[in-house]
Amino acid sequence: METWKEFDANIVTHSAAHHLMAIADLLAKLGYARVSDVARALNITRGSVSISLQPLKKAGLVVQDENRHLRLSARGQALVEAIKTKRRIVERFLAGVLGVEPVQAEIDACKFEHLLSDESARRLVSFLRYFDSDQRRARHFLEAWRSFDQECAHEPHACSTCEEGCMAEALENRGPARGGAR
Repeated sequence: METWKEFDANIVTHSAAHHLMAIADLLAKLGYARVSDVARALNITRGSVSISLQPLKKAGLVVQDENRHLRLSARGQALVEAIKTKRRIVERFLAGVLGVEPVQAEIDACKFEHLLSDESARRLVSFLRYFDSDQRRARHFLEAWRSFDQECAHEPHACSTCEEGCMAEALENRGPARGGAR
């Protein structure tokens, strides 16, 4: 299998996921959603929203009635809930377990939310449940993790994580990490 092609196998793109979530949020807040409302919520033009909604309508995720009000189909609503759940899972793992700064964890979780498979999300939930099941064990894990020598010796032959070359060195040479627009 050509793994890189799996990126395009997702149901929706990052942008489409945010269009769906904007509709869901507007419906919850206002009781209705129109193209102009979605555009305002996402800070983009109505034309961009109209173009982006076409494939979502064709896929049966969004429905527009005779009054031009938007709603999510049952499948669209389920997808929004799955995306939001995956975002919370990833954000909690990054910030709560790995210690990523909360703002960066939110940005990174936003990037992951529509790409993460259900299988990986279920395993992360399982890990978080295990982690939460025994506060003493979790505290010991975090203490061990935080006291672990984060510095890398840059010796790939001595590191099973870096068999093909030092990953820490590759990340250091990349330069400052870019944030991300949402």
